[in-house]
Amino acid sequence: MPVLSDLQHLLSSPIYLQLTQKMKLHTLCLLFAGLLPLAMNAQSDQDTLLPMVSYEKPAEFEIGGIRVTGAQYADANTLIALSGFRVGDKIRVPGNQFAKAVQTLWNLKLFTDVQINQERTVGDKIFLEIVVQELPRYTRHSFTGVKKSKHDDLNGVINKFLQKGSILTDNVRATLIYKLKEFYVEKGYLDAQVDIKSEPDERSTNGVKLTFAIKRGKKVKIKAITFSGNEHVKSRVLRKKMKETHIKRKIFKKSKFIRDQYEEDKLKIESYYNTIGFRDARIVRDSVWRGKKGLLMIHMDIEEGNRYYFRHIRWKGNTIYETKYLTQVLGINKGDVFNQELLDTRLSFSQDGRDISSLYLDNGYLFFRVDPVETSIENDSIDLELRIFEGPQATIDRVVIKGNDRTNEHVIRRELFTRPGDKFSRSDIIRSQREIVNLGYFNPESLGINTPVNPERGTVDIEYTVEEKPSDQLELSAGYQPASQFSRGGVIGTLGVTFNNFSVRNIKNKETWNPLPQGDGQRFSVRGQTSGDRFQSYNASFTEPWLGGKRPNSLTVAGYYNRYAYGIFGSSSFQKLEILQGSVGFGTRLKFPDDNFIFRADADIQTLKLTNALSFAFRDDENRVVSDGIFHNFNLGLTLARNSINDPIFPRNGSLVSLKVNMTPPYSWFRTADYYQNGSVNDIYRYVEYLKWRVDAEWYTPLVGKLVLKTSAKIGLLSRWSDKTSLTPFERFDLGGDGLNNQNFGLNARDIISLRGYEVSDIMSPYPGGAGVFNKYTIELRYPISLNPQSTIFITT
Repeated sequence: MPVLSDLQHLLSSPIYLQLTQKMKLHTLCLLFAGLLPLAMNAQSDQDTLLPMVSYEKPAEFEIGGIRVTGAQYADANTLIALSGFRVGDKIRVPGNQFAKAVQTLWNLKLFTDVQINQERTVGDKIFLEIVVQELPRYTRHSFTGVKKSKHDDLNGVINKFLQKGSILTDNVRATLIYKLKEFYVEKGYLDAQVDIKSEPDERSTNGVKLTFAIKRGKKVKIKAITFSGNEHVKSRVLRKKMKETHIKRKIFKKSKFIRDQYEEDKLKIESYYNTIGFRDARIVRDSVWRGKKGLLMIHMDIEEGNRYYFRHIRWKGNTIYETKYLTQVLGINKGDVFNQELLDTRLSFSQDGRDISSLYLDNGYLFFRVDPVETSIENDSIDLELRIFEGPQATIDRVVIKGNDRTNEHVIRRELFTRPGDKFSRSDIIRSQREIVNLGYFNPESLGINTPVNPERGTVDIEYTVEEKPSDQLELSAGYQPASQFSRGGVIGTLGVTFNNFSVRNIKNKETWNPLPQGDGQRFSVRGQTSGDRFQSYNASFTEPWLGGKRPNSLTVAGYYNRYAYGIFGSSSFQKLEILQGSVGFGTRLKFPDDNFIFRADADIQTLKLTNALSFAFRDDENRVVSDGIFHNFNLGLTLARNSINDPIFPRNGSLVSLKVNMTPPYSWFRTADYYQNGSVNDIYRYVEYLKWRVDAEWYTPLVGKLVLKTSAKIGLLSRWSDKTSLTPFERFDLGGDGLNNQNFGLNARDIISLRGYEVSDIMSPYPGGAGVFNKYTIELRYPISLNPQSTIFITT
């Protein structure tokens, strides 16, 4: 038969012999699909749509149509485009275009079978069919050898590289195995094994479910880290410089080996050598191997080189500051050990502001630059020439604030120390950043500052990017107290709300309500607390931080009512204390000695009503009991404070020092001694008289990383205007409590100084009714667990 003869010619042709085994199979499929109908119709002399094809003389056809079958997920048009065939193109049949098209589609690695068939021919037009069988699609997965608590973490790794409905290619499989191993290696499991098993998913057509078989193995710890060649530095010092790679004896640090962190620790060792003069020091070679019991052994061979020293330091290009003054600020003298890190810090930026750049940048010289050039190296001595380019002074053009979607711009702008028209100052930017953080409305971790420069005009823009955080506070608790011989029972609980970004001006603007008007930085709080008929407390306050809007003059108006009862209501043992107080306060920021100082004055009017209040132990120094009557406390409080802490929630550096005095009118100046000797207790103390001094100081010092040392001192002294009268039984000091709950009560007209580990009044004073003097000193180590603005958590010891 002619068809079979042509087939024999094709199979022996050079084109066919060059095809791969799979391609030969695909070609044969194409031939049988195209030639078998020819053979079947070869007996017919009429109506033949498939012409006889001579493979010794290939025929040319025009593609009349192309269709794709078997593609469920792959796009048919894309497959046609990738095949290289287009309707209207001329092709030769047979021809190598078919083999190339099949190979191209096969290389996509999306199919288990690819065929290109001739459907029919009509005259000189040929119609093709691309037949594909798709690889199964990923539907779901499970784990073996893994605790359920780790599934979420592992799912996070898998979902980055494999999504539902995608194909598990060899490349994806290898990536998943590598990443899952890496997940365990970073935790110290260097021997972790991962295998991926696949099987048809009975829940889905052409779906495959995967099983990740994981063998974590044991954590591989580091047994020893040794050094050689370190003649000038002890090995234990070098081991301490390795922040992430530790031997297993460490108590507070995990011993594990992570290659990237290990490489960083090697650089830290070399950097340390550079700080002590060994600028040529390097790790020549290092080895990591498994020792006994599978533990890791690490050895580093160090070449220290010579120790270098500073010799001559010369300045060039300085016209604003004298050479002597620059040398004094630099603080590096001839003969000092060469320290590149110290040199860079003193030239560019230091935490304490002692650097050359600060001198110029705080004076407007934004374009300032200093380049240290080594002019000579002789033996172990290095000569430096510090070449300065001062440039012109830069003026602030615009101050832009971004990201404040709730807080009005003027609330932020009034806190800034950078204003249009001022000379550029780096210290003013740092201070502005601190004041923005101290507002408490923004996330300090994401506060951004950008300074786009216009060199042609000699100006700079200051851009502050803020991220709003929740600043309002809600306090809510509730319960029920049953009746007893001391109480009639009832509802107990607390309801309090504080709006730290309140706005009186926007009360009529409903768009700013969330849930109350906000955006102007005012503070409004309301709080109520009750424990049935035994205790009730209600207070409210309002603060305007910028009275008038031009100066940081704050106005505070507050009032509260406290009621405490003890015993059976209506009986002779019933005791009660009531305090009603109103206050007005005014504060302002001072410019002298510096603008970190604050002055505040408060006028308080307080009325105390005692009813058989024996349990409250109000006694003077002569042990006279004050248990009944109404007493008035009119006092003026004056406070001078300096605040330089960097964050009100979790300070890391800075200090807060305050001196406060509260004074009443000197009633005793206008009364005789006989009034106090022969008068009744109620008459003597009806108008409370005293002088009370308080000194509070806190200092925050960063130690290592996020670890902060807090030292504080609190001192209090209660005195009197005249020797005619005893020390007042009110306004004394008590120690105890955690400082979180008991100070909110304000029950008994005393200052309660928190002291963890003791209840209030556990530390008895030798004076009846509380002490007239106290001092407390504290040292704390503080470490933040979470600095998330929505849940700041830290621990203290």
